[in-house]
Amino acid sequence: MTPPPGETDELAAALAEASTPAPAAGGAAEADAMAAEWEAMLGGADEGFEDPLGGGGGGGRESTRVLNQDEIDSLLGFDEAGDEGSDRAGIQAILNSALVSYERLPMLEVVFDRLVRMMTTSLRNFTSDNVEVSLDDILSQRFGDYLNSIPLPAMLTVFKAEEWDNFGLMTVDSSMIYSIVDVLLGGRRGTAAMRVEGRPYTTIERTLVERMIHVVLADLSAAFDPLSPVTFRFDRLETNPRFATISQPSNAAIVARLRIDMEDRGGRLEILIPFATLEPVRELLLQMFMGEKFGRDSIWETHLAEEMWFTEVPLEAVLDTQVLPLSRVLELKVGSKMLLNATPESPVVLRCGDQPMFVGKMGKRGSNIAIRVDHRRRQEVK
Repeated sequence: MTPPPGETDELAAALAEASTPAPAAGGAAEADAMAAEWEAMLGGADEGFEDPLGGGGGGGRESTRVLNQDEIDSLLGFDEAGDEGSDRAGIQAILNSALVSYERLPMLEVVFDRLVRMMTTSLRNFTSDNVEVSLDDILSQRFGDYLNSIPLPAMLTVFKAEEWDNFGLMTVDSSMIYSIVDVLLGGRRGTAAMRVEGRPYTTIERTLVERMIHVVLADLSAAFDPLSPVTFRFDRLETNPRFATISQPSNAAIVARLRIDMEDRGGRLEILIPFATLEPVRELLLQMFMGEKFGRDSIWETHLAEEMWFTEVPLEAVLDTQVLPLSRVLELKVGSKMLLNATPESPVVLRCGDQPMFVGKMGKRGSNIAIRVDHRRRQEVK
């Protein structure tokens, strides 16, 4: 039986559609199945994850957000957008927390203020020019960080505090070097000093700068004089920071930054003193003000010294001492006699408490027994 022609065409089309493979549809179904499997695995991991910040399992994906560079800098405390003088935050603040702030040593401000006034006068006499010295900043810094921050080329002077038996560091920048050379060699006023970068300093430049450093060290010694007499002696002059190491890189130090202006010329000079160098005068630096006797009350001291002369002190004359057993001491009664190992010529010891003071001989003056002091008894060293 033959089907009609129209039905034959429909049947052939249906058979062709059923027998033809559909790779695109099969591939999409397989990708959907794999995505569902991964989603199930991630969902199970999120359910077992506990957010340490208090979020639930649903916040697991949000907690994996990557921080950008600004957030990382803010966390580490290296945010350059803030002011340079502002306090560090984050990990940088934790690292610098062990540094001692110079504000705990208030007398240092007084010393450096005296140094600025004295340097203004001495450098005017040294250069025969109008010199203005100003104190820019006083801060605490690790010694290693300071060496790494020195702008090169520069001259680094190592000086020694003779009485404190330790060292300090003075840095003269390139602008100040060329300015002082130009002034001392008769450069015309109103013209900036010529700078030739990329070459080592000549012997003439080093000698002229060394003369200026001697003047500054003399002023620094005079600035510390009312506090504690100290002599800062020039030790050596270096141009490489590696050869100017006077302390461990992690040790803290005080850095005073000075600005020296000579009309249109000038530069910077920095003085570094490690805290280990200041340790012998630390107690003096902790004072809040400077006086002739640094807080001592001379009126009270004088009154105390005068009243001590009227203090009554008990004095005992000991003829003899004996050591007796307890049984014999308990047997003593009224009328018992004790023989002393002493004669009228035996020396008598005068004691104040437990301390022997004088030794003399016993005699008689009128109706009283007297003792004539012969010499002072040396105290026995225990």
